[in-house]
Amino acid sequence: MSQGCLYLVATPIGNLSDISPRAKEILGTVDLLACEDTRVTQKLLNHLGLHLPTISYREENEKILALELATKIANGSLIALVSDAGFPGISDPGFRLVRECRVRNLKVTPIPGPTAGISALAASGLPTDRFLFAGFLPAKSAARKRFFEEIKNANHTVILYESRYRILKFLDDLVEILGNDRCICVAREITKLHETFHTGLAQKVREEVYTGSHKGEFSVIIAKAGYQLKEPV
Repeated sequence: MSQGCLYLVATPIGNLSDISPRAKEILGTVDLLACEDTRVTQKLLNHLGLHLPTISYREENEKILALELATKIANGSLIALVSDAGFPGISDPGFRLVRECRVRNLKVTPIPGPTAGISALAASGLPTDRFLFAGFLPAKSAARKRFFEEIKNANHTVILYESRYRILKFLDDLVEILGNDRCICVAREITKLHETFHTGLAQKVREEVYTGSHKGEFSVIIAKAGYQLKEPV
């Protein structure tokens, strides 16, 4: 019996041309593609000209499917896991399946590609030498404020994600706890036509985001305490 494998395939975060040749090659060889939303992934498959079986692997069914898919891999299946955008398992379903494969000593191979948080950090102009990725914060304002209190005196950059529906309240809470002068970057629609970066003091960035488009999801980069951007020469 041939050895099964779980491939963690990173997919474009916006521009479909960012899919790597290796990712396309792997997707063309697997027996099954587990995806967060089959409708979203089908657009990528159509772009690549690929036809293969898909199954919806999402937060609601992850516990059950992790066991089922791991068993298929143990029996020799080649399975790829993708999220709607970016790297599966990073603020998206995937952790339980990877853990189950590791527990069973099954092969897991990452196929690297775009990640919104790292892309935003690299292009933010804020320090990249030491950072914490915290994904999405809780929906309730009180919980967000507690997190901001925890990082108020942090000596590292912080990467966060936020949805279009909460970004304004998110920034209100951030400014309230971290202050008007904390350096931040808010990125939206990375790699897409309307890609936008706002970098500067929190109060100024909040005003820019308030008056701009809120389409898509946001990546928010928060500089360490005391960091100041230098004035243009």
